[in-house]
Amino acid sequence: MLTGIILVPLAGAALAVGLRRDARLTRWVALGAALAELVLALAVFVLFDTTAGGYDFEVRVAWVSAFGIEYHLGVDGLSVPLVLLNGILGLAAVLVSWRVNERVGEYFMWLLILEAAVMGVFVSLDLILFFVFWELELIPMFFLISRWGTGRRDYSAMKFVLFTLAGSAFMLAAILALYFSFPAPGAGGLERTFDMTVLAERDLTSLLVPSSLVFAGFLIAFAVKLPIFPLHTWLPDAHTDAPTAVSVMLAGVLLKMGGYGLLRINAGLFPEDLRAVAPALVVFAVINVLYGAFIVMRQTDLKRMVAYSSVSHMGFVVLGLASAGAGASQLNGVGLNGAALQLFTHGTITGLLFVVVGLVYDRTHTRHIPDMGGMAKQMPLIAVGFMIAGLASLGLPTTSGFAAELLVFLGTFPVYGPMTVLAALGVVLAAGYILWAAQRTMFGPRVERWDGLTDATAVDVGAMVVLVVPIFVVGLYPRVLTDVFEAGLIPIVQGLGG
Repeated sequence: MLTGIILVPLAGAALAVGLRRDARLTRWVALGAALAELVLALAVFVLFDTTAGGYDFEVRVAWVSAFGIEYHLGVDGLSVPLVLLNGILGLAAVLVSWRVNERVGEYFMWLLILEAAVMGVFVSLDLILFFVFWELELIPMFFLISRWGTGRRDYSAMKFVLFTLAGSAFMLAAILALYFSFPAPGAGGLERTFDMTVLAERDLTSLLVPSSLVFAGFLIAFAVKLPIFPLHTWLPDAHTDAPTAVSVMLAGVLLKMGGYGLLRINAGLFPEDLRAVAPALVVFAVINVLYGAFIVMRQTDLKRMVAYSSVSHMGFVVLGLASAGAGASQLNGVGLNGAALQLFTHGTITGLLFVVVGLVYDRTHTRHIPDMGGMAKQMPLIAVGFMIAGLASLGLPTTSGFAAELLVFLGTFPVYGPMTVLAALGVVLAAGYILWAAQRTMFGPRVERWDGLTDATAVDVGAMVVLVVPIFVVGLYPRVLTDVFEAGLIPIVQGLGG
């Protein structure tokens, strides 16, 4: 099933480019591939056994035997919800791209390859395979931004690639240092391996290369992708100039690759080093939350506003991670579970915000907030989507945003009380900038120039509904995800001393 979950979008991409002369058929092929991918992701999520422990749906085939590199796939409670998230956002991205009419086949080809690459990251259990999928994601992102973006699209695409490649260089160095820190084959002792499941069972504190350096290499790579201040500057530019679907995928799952890496590798393989840097991570988390929120309030571009809000909300992931490293794992990893849940909930909430911003831009051809106003009268469905996403983003109870942030605060406060209070101010600031943006765009006095605007089509509503449903399902019954995350986080919590 996991091989299928990678191959289905790749097959859809091949069909899309093969049928590129027929734009209408190409769209339906892409939709069919995205639907099939979501069904597979749902099947993996539903069939995953939270009580068994370890990895499920595991596949292991020798790839480069001389170096012990394997085609090794598997999912546990940490990765399976993110696989589902990628399936949900992939379908939303195809639906919101329905009006793309330039090089349609090539566009959907790259979009589906992007979905396949992200799936590969979440299901890979071999570090080299993980790295291959991590790098593969760069190619479709570059072309999607540079060819179908707006504004300074070439600059933003290149900036994204350069930042990510720089982070990837640190990751590759860390992977190789980890591999060569063990004896050569036949020399006795623990053998060299890229297998994450094997490495998770080893004590990595006495490596040939200091574990702190290996930990730092992974941390820098994931900090760029998450992103953590001050390595965040590529994100607003990429979001602003990317097409709507790419912004949905970028905020929804590409940032989550960084958070997933921090949890899977930094916390899972190097608990001692995580404990050592936890106080610094808390400081960076609070900076992320407050800096991002204050910068949001200075934005006049609606899309750039949402982009900086992502910087702010990703700070909560770092906060939950740091709480576990500081000893809050004694609370059964509440903060760690909150960080994982924040990865999922932010993906659907911010994905919905970018969908709505894209629908507004398609109709008004502007994202300049001062030019807007009173549009809810012409676009009531789009206005509803904006308000649902906005209220979930500020953590309104009954939405998924509330559940994730509450868990983070519960896990962090016992060990970092004052810093948690500072981070909680981000929720207050979020309420301010979300309601301010809603008042200035959707409500307020009627603006005559927007009298002829049309509301969301059936396809647009479909894209919004795909994301609204998990926001309320998780908000009303968080255990649908928290129990699954807990099953995957138990080994990490135990390694941290919980």
